[in-house]
Amino acid sequence: MGDGLVLTRGTWSWDVCEPSRYQLCGTMQFFNITKRNELFIPEVQGKVRIFSRDILDDVSSKIQIIPVHPGEKPKKRCDGYWPAYITRAGESTAMQVILDIQSSRGRQLHGLQAVRLELEYVCYGPHGRSSHAQHLVLPLSFPPVVESNPQWQEIKGLGYVMPIRTHLLSHLDDPLQVLQTYALPHCKAGDMIAIGETPLAIMQGRFRHPRGLQPGLVAKLACRCFLPTSSLATACGMQSLIDISGRLRVIVAVIIAVIARLMGIRGMFYRIAGKQARLIDDVSGTLPPYDQYITLGPIHVQATVDALKAKTGLFLSGLYTSCEVAVVDANDLRQVQILAASHGINDKVLQAALRDNPAG
Repeated sequence: MGDGLVLTRGTWSWDVCEPSRYQLCGTMQFFNITKRNELFIPEVQGKVRIFSRDILDDVSSKIQIIPVHPGEKPKKRCDGYWPAYITRAGESTAMQVILDIQSSRGRQLHGLQAVRLELEYVCYGPHGRSSHAQHLVLPLSFPPVVESNPQWQEIKGLGYVMPIRTHLLSHLDDPLQVLQTYALPHCKAGDMIAIGETPLAIMQGRFRHPRGLQPGLVAKLACRCFLPTSSLATACGMQSLIDISGRLRVIVAVIIAVIARLMGIRGMFYRIAGKQARLIDDVSGTLPPYDQYITLGPIHVQATVDALKAKTGLFLSGLYTSCEVAVVDANDLRQVQILAASHGINDKVLQAALRDNPAG
């Protein structure tokens, strides 16, 4: 949140998909969420980072940022300059972002995996002048919908488990569409579909760059109470929880947790600080390019599970039936937490099937 000026990640389209040239276009909106202040947008610029399986020595990228203001005032400039613009309290404006990627040698770009954009903007107003950024990830590679040799793994006494490979998920993805595309072609009636909590959070756009956080004294002190391996053991990780749960709640949770630990009772902090405390993944907690971000826990988890459960039956052949759906937090320490599940899920069976982390 840029001192009252918020920039959305926007909606995007892939307009050009040629062997040696890609063009992606997005529309992002600025919102002045203050009640009385006029806020200036004097500067906007973009940075691009391409992720690839191949060397990028002949691949170049160009980003254009075009103002799309109400009434088209001031008018667009041909030289790419962003004229300073004022947003009144409660009002908004937009910009079009055009990203061109191409190979100077005409090489095919199918080795590109994703692109990360960083849109930097300056907010100028009663608070002074401050710099902010919005980050987004756009996939450029999509695996086969139905793999020729699906990797079923036998779990003795339980059945079989198959990790489903998807494209690099982003805020543009819908969980139902992802299930329909990648998981349901493999499913039979009664199967259980487990969705990782981090992928769901990413689809909900719940990731933040540490650069946008300003850890306060509470965050800097509270983070020292945790083991170094905890996602709350850094000032930015703790500040992200404070922004969600509130500073007072975190302070109370820390005090009670310290007292409880002296009495031999563990886990009190997480009980008091709220569900999000266990779900935050700090920097390096997930796969690139999200490894440089703090990923928050997903929201509306049970409602999401219920909606997916209700709609999976529409895509199964034969009799009208459906798959069971669950959202889980699994790791390589043989720990599996079920955050939400449809009524037909057998918790013990699902936890046992995921304990060895079949997805790697």
